[in-house]
Amino acid sequence: MQTEKVVKHIVKWLKDYATNAKVNGFVVGISGGIDSAVTSMLCAETGLKVLCVEMPIHQPISHVSRGQEHIKLLKDRYPNVTSIVTDLTPVFEEFKTEVPLDGKQAIVDMALANTRARLRMTTLYYHAGLSGLLVAGTGNKVEDFGVGFYTKYGDGGVDLSPIADLLKSEVYTIAEYLKVSDTIINAAPSDGLFGDERSDEDQIGASYPELEWAMKMKVDGKSETDFSGRELEVFKIFKRYNTNNLHKMIPIPICEIPKDLL
Repeated sequence: MQTEKVVKHIVKWLKDYATNAKVNGFVVGISGGIDSAVTSMLCAETGLKVLCVEMPIHQPISHVSRGQEHIKLLKDRYPNVTSIVTDLTPVFEEFKTEVPLDGKQAIVDMALANTRARLRMTTLYYHAGLSGLLVAGTGNKVEDFGVGFYTKYGDGGVDLSPIADLLKSEVYTIAEYLKVSDTIINAAPSDGLFGDERSDEDQIGASYPELEWAMKMKVDGKSETDFSGRELEVFKIFKRYNTNNLHKMIPIPICEIPKDLL
């Protein structure tokens, strides 16, 4: 990858899009992870206004501290960056008092995790509306088009996606080029939706390098019969997520009414 040229291409794309849309810049949710760090820095490189929003909901201290460290770095480096904290913990707790929490615990936990992401999406759009900004997505290619590892209408609800055509490994390469802090680069990727330290790999059962490999194998037309051992296990994991989350990756189905019925 021609890293410098890719960075310049993304920055120009962001700036041109915002200019054509006649908006003031971008709002980015900061999680303390590599994807939001790279996305916010690319947005900052445009010179347009960038609002970084922290939205804690029972967040682990390590996630909060990494996010704050990154925001400080951004503000020190870019005069066009501002930040705000919107503590959504009370909102989340109030929400739980109004919905049923009985049933299989794993299902309830997942529904609540997705609710966290959707509360954050609503918050980002609120701030975007106040300041005339676009919501910049932080999903990478493996998450958005490989395993669908994001919340529909949560972190998947954005105006534009600057890094969605980059593999996770390429995001790390850009992070090093942009001099994102080592604390973030070395942290295990995590969606932070469960209020604990579990990583993406803990949830998925495979690492991002493994998922990138499986994604390439699928594109190359490989099948389960081509693999054995750990490779077979990873390929099956990828295929399961890719199939189950396909509804996130395709346009919303529309019931088309036959013309003779109209």
